[in-house]
Amino acid sequence: MDYSPLNYDMPLFRPPSEARSLIFQVTFGCSWNQCGFCEMYPDKQFRAKSETVIRQEIIEAATVLPQARKIFLADGNAMVLSFRRLQNILNDINRAFPEVSRISTYALPQDILSKSSSELNQLQKNGLKLIYLGIESGDDEVLKVVNKGETFESTRKGLLKAKQAGIKTSVMILTGLGGKKFLEPHAINSAKIVNLTQPDYLSTLVLMFPHGLNHYKKKFADTYIPLTLEDTLREMDIFLSHTELERTVFRSDHASNYLTLKGVLSRDKNHFLGKIRNASRDPGKADLRPEWLRGL
Repeated sequence: MDYSPLNYDMPLFRPPSEARSLIFQVTFGCSWNQCGFCEMYPDKQFRAKSETVIRQEIIEAATVLPQARKIFLADGNAMVLSFRRLQNILNDINRAFPEVSRISTYALPQDILSKSSSELNQLQKNGLKLIYLGIESGDDEVLKVVNKGETFESTRKGLLKAKQAGIKTSVMILTGLGGKKFLEPHAINSAKIVNLTQPDYLSTLVLMFPHGLNHYKKKFADTYIPLTLEDTLREMDIFLSHTELERTVFRSDHASNYLTLKGVLSRDKNHFLGKIRNASRDPGKADLRPEWLRGL
C-alpha cells in the first residue's frame, strides 16, 4: 500500500505475496549489494533510517490504516539491523496496529546467524513471523562465481536457526544462474539445500538480463552461456526430481517463468514433472508464457 507520508526512497521492492501489506522502509538498499546477478539497488548506498523517523511514520500511518494486518519491512535486508533496533520497530508497530497478524522482511542467512537464538525467539514472539531469503543456489561454486557472499553451509545454518525460532521462511531459487556449465550441480544442490531446511514456501524465478547478456557476463567470474528454453525446462526437471519436501508451498509463477506451477511439494511433485516433461517434448502445445511477456 502506498502512503505518501512514508517518504519512500525508490525503487522499492517487495515480494509478490506482500502486495496488500503496509510497507515501512526501515533501511535503504542492501547491506551486501555485490551479487553479480542483482540489479535491484545499483545506485543505493546502504543505510538505516533514523529510529525517530521510523517511529513517526508508524504513528502517522496508523492514523490512516489502523486496521493493517500485514506489514513488510523494506529494503533489501532489513533483518541486518541490530536486535535492539528491530525489537523497537516491532514494539512500535504492535502499539500502533492492534490488529497486525504478521510482520515480515527480506533477510540474508548471515543476518539470521548474527542474532542469538534467544533474540530470534523474541523477535518471533513480537510479530516477526516470516522472512524472505533469495538463496539463489545451493551450489557453492555457483554462489562463489556470482559473489553471493553466502555458502551452502551458511544458508543451511541460517534457515534452520530461523525455523528453530518459529519464524517461517520463504526461499527463492534462481533458475539459470550458473548457465549451461553449472546446470546440473546448481539444480541438484539447490534441491539438497531445500530438502535439508524444509522451507515453508519455495519459489523459482528465471534469471533475466535487464541490462543485456554482456553486462551479466562481465560480472560472472567464469564463462557464462545462457540457458535455452529446453535447458531451462531440464534444469527445473532435475531440481524438482531431487526435491524431498514434506509440506512446502511451491510457486513458479513469476513473470520470468516460462511455465506456471503452483501447488504443494511433495503432493504435487509428479504433476509438476509431468507438465515440465510435456512442455519439453512439445513446447508448441504447452501453456508456456510468450517471450514478450516474460519480465513484464
